[in-house]
Amino acid sequence: MDKKNSGRHKRSTDHSEGRLRIGGILKGLADLVEKLDDLAEAGEVSKTGEILGGAHEVKGIYGYSIKVGLGDEKPRVEPFGNIRKDTKTGRTVVQEVREPVVDVFEEEDHVLVTAEMPGISTEDVQLEVQDDLLTISAERGDKKYRKEVQLPESFAREKMRVSSNNGVVEIKCTKSH
Repeated sequence: MDKKNSGRHKRSTDHSEGRLRIGGILKGLADLVEKLDDLAEAGEVSKTGEILGGAHEVKGIYGYSIKVGLGDEKPRVEPFGNIRKDTKTGRTVVQEVREPVVDVFEEEDHVLVTAEMPGISTEDVQLEVQDDLLTISAERGDKKYRKEVQLPESFAREKMRVSSNNGVVEIKCTKSH
């Protein structure tokens, strides 16, 4: 191995089983997150990637967003995509449903939730709310998304308005005064 490539993680595909061997990549993310935490003083850092598979046309998307400078909170790492660790087997799997990048902004008269969902329009979005837990799901063609979001307070579904523009879904939750 030459010096340029030493220390880099390689991905490989087991074509006989159609499974991705990405455990090393995900394991290395923890170290990367620590390094980014040291570098970031305020703002947001994010990284995305795509993993393509062999004969079974597997398409995995994984990314994370590191949010810092949010008051006195510690930096938060929020993963997104469709690559998860199966809790029963411990293996890394590529799921059909993607988890979008989501941000929550608390304003004086409303809470704004934004979700990055390329290929989705307003009509494709379904919302479920239970107390302060909002579940966003959407589907169009082969694009499927789902995310549970903790809101800063409870909202009735009737107080939520959905809009979408260029793959960014916005949910405006009006506060009761």
